[in-house]
Amino acid sequence: MASAVTARYVEALFQLALERGSLEEVASDVQKMGAEVSVPEVTAFLSNARVTNAEKVSRLEPLLTTLNEAVANFVRLLFDKSRGEVLIEAGEAFRLRVLDHRGATEGRVESARSLDPAQIDELATAIGRQLGKDVILKNEVDPGLVGGARVFVDNRMIDNSVQGRLGGLQRKLREARLGAG
Repeated sequence: MASAVTARYVEALFQLALERGSLEEVASDVQKMGAEVSVPEVTAFLSNARVTNAEKVSRLEPLLTTLNEAVANFVRLLFDKSRGEVLIEAGEAFRLRVLDHRGATEGRVESARSLDPAQIDELATAIGRQLGKDVILKNEVDPGLVGGARVFVDNRMIDNSVQGRLGGLQRKLREARLGAG
């Protein structure tokens, strides 16, 4: 989850890209920049308080010259405002903002065994109908699950696992009123 500061800067870049009709190009370039700054050595360099902002921009300059003007100016602005930490989160935050703009969201499905793509698509379609969005699911295997699946989408959990169902049954039994006998 991106910080509030990152969200504001990313939203400004997103709106600028929409206005200029360059959303796809900007999204691609933000992903390139995100990939570059996620390299551990680059992240360490950009996070180093002993390195000046001018040195940080200078190190990124060869990449900046290949990017969309709006993205290059965005990066320079971040360092001008001493907000270099935003750059580290910006790639993921921008990608999620574009997904939201397209009426889509991402989530994960945990299952006891690997699901085939058709099963994942079927599950994504069913959840998408409930949420009113396109859902893109990623499968993660959790050997601790006996059966069923748990789906995490938009800060929600849909627990259809055996453990979840048994837990629900246990709660209902505890809450059930027993008749006088």
